[in-house]
Amino acid sequence: MSHSADDTVKVSNFLRAIIERDLEAGTNAGRNFAGTPGDAAHHQAGAPDPAKVRLRFPPEPNGYLHVGHAKSICLNFGLARDYGGICHLRFDDTNPEKEEQEYVDAIEEMVKWLGWNWESNDTSHLFFASNYFDFMYRAAEYLISAGLAYVDEQTPEEMRLHRGDFNTPGTDSPFRSRTPEENLARFREMRDGKHADGAMVLRAKIDMASPNINLRDPTLYRIRRATHHNTGDKWCIYPMYTYAHPIEDALERITHSVCTLEFEDQRPFYDWLLESLAAGGLLAHPLPKQYEFGRMNLSYVVTSKRKLRQLVEEKHVKGWDDPRMPTLVGMRRRGYTPESIRNMVDSTGVTKSNSWIDYSVLDGYLRADLEGKAARACAVLDPVKLKFTNWAELFGSEDHVELSHAPAHPHLPELGTREFKMGSEVWIERDDFLEVPVKGYQRLFPGNKTRLKYGYVVECTGCEKDADGTITAVLATIVPDTKSGTPGADAIKVKGVITWVGVQDAVAAEVRLYDRLFTEAQPDAGGRDFLEVLNPGSLKVVQAWLEPSLKDVAAGAAFQFERHGYFVADRVDHRADKPVFNKITGLRDSNWAK
Repeated sequence: MSHSADDTVKVSNFLRAIIERDLEAGTNAGRNFAGTPGDAAHHQAGAPDPAKVRLRFPPEPNGYLHVGHAKSICLNFGLARDYGGICHLRFDDTNPEKEEQEYVDAIEEMVKWLGWNWESNDTSHLFFASNYFDFMYRAAEYLISAGLAYVDEQTPEEMRLHRGDFNTPGTDSPFRSRTPEENLARFREMRDGKHADGAMVLRAKIDMASPNINLRDPTLYRIRRATHHNTGDKWCIYPMYTYAHPIEDALERITHSVCTLEFEDQRPFYDWLLESLAAGGLLAHPLPKQYEFGRMNLSYVVTSKRKLRQLVEEKHVKGWDDPRMPTLVGMRRRGYTPESIRNMVDSTGVTKSNSWIDYSVLDGYLRADLEGKAARACAVLDPVKLKFTNWAELFGSEDHVELSHAPAHPHLPELGTREFKMGSEVWIERDDFLEVPVKGYQRLFPGNKTRLKYGYVVECTGCEKDADGTITAVLATIVPDTKSGTPGADAIKVKGVITWVGVQDAVAAEVRLYDRLFTEAQPDAGGRDFLEVLNPGSLKVVQAWLEPSLKDVAAGAAFQFERHGYFVADRVDHRADKPVFNKITGLRDSNWAK
């Protein structure tokens, strides 16, 4: 499967049409940007914005990014790149109880790993919503003074009952008619810590009978005594996400606020809030506009942060970076490349409906990427010895060693060649020998000739077994003058070819054979307990023998193990004196979903 830059432009993306329309109409022309986020006065004193568009990727630092986030990252940064704009990385850190610096650092690292950055013109566009808390508070006081917000002291249960439902309009809170002066005094008491957590909230005053439940006086602030990773204990009231997010966009002069479909019903409140604050002179026109797109879901994974956390905390996996996890740190450790993830994301397009992508599509892009750059190597994952009974007779000594050569990559001569030794014994895969062959079997069985790739044609003569009947060695004779690369190599035609590793210079390694974490394409469909469909065979660890070219490779280096698939030196556990390789994917699609 190939995927070029030209292909990605042709894929459906309605957001491109919106941006192109806005650029042609000059919708955001004449916009000033002061170089840093700020209110209307701050930007009005600034220069014309050099960015034609401004977008943002706004993760909450309450967990590790997963493959679903890759869609939003590539979409926002990609659109900014393609239309002469800038994309901000903004941490939506308004919920102090779940956010940690660990997640901030991990998110920055993964965005960079995917190939994006928030630097432009030697300026960083890395922002934190918590740095806007002072303005958000000022904006809340303005809304109160303008009669557009009030402090509500109902219990959460009373608020829920009075909110109504899709068939029943809500009813006004008994606290809704307070004067702005009363509300302002009460709100300042909230700020000053004079009331208990949950005792009261600040609500917008919009329309309790609105058919859009999100406009039925949504909550703007709640009391929450919790230490914030950025602001410490300065605040005991914190803004709600739906209140904070539009303000963050406006302060940063975002032109196109791109989010997923579940926020579509919030768009009327997004517009109401920004228009209200602009009317009070706090925010400058043109205001940001929100646009929604469909999520990309990948089969055979779960992406709920709660469920991913459960997998980690209950030790179904070995951490957030377990190579079976759909977290970006896990996928990187597994061996997926940034290019393969970006190409998969681009291929899905951008539509107004959620989509499901089969996991095999990602594997296809991974193979397409690694095929052209991963060096080749031989590995034996389920080893048994192959002994040559005529070795000393042919070469004069049981200790004689023959050198074999192979290209590091069949199409990249600049990568050079590999060299490995063949002696009187080599390692082969156990399933490359059958005492009694099945129909169509062309490898080693008594009386059959097979080629050892990069070596000789050999004729199988039998095997050795232990007392339990387990095969401990396969026996064969070398067919003289048939070594690969010599004039006699083609003298004997054989149908079978097998790979091998010489006993003399083999490298012992731990190889982790990873497979999909779940046995069902949609593990949590219909409310099912996703743990019930965990794949018990998602990890198999084997002790393997590798060719000597893999002896000193760096962690994170990827290779194609001939016949087996693509493997990567593990980023955490791999060492020169104790190599560890992870299987990324096979050379072709597996039997999943077939």
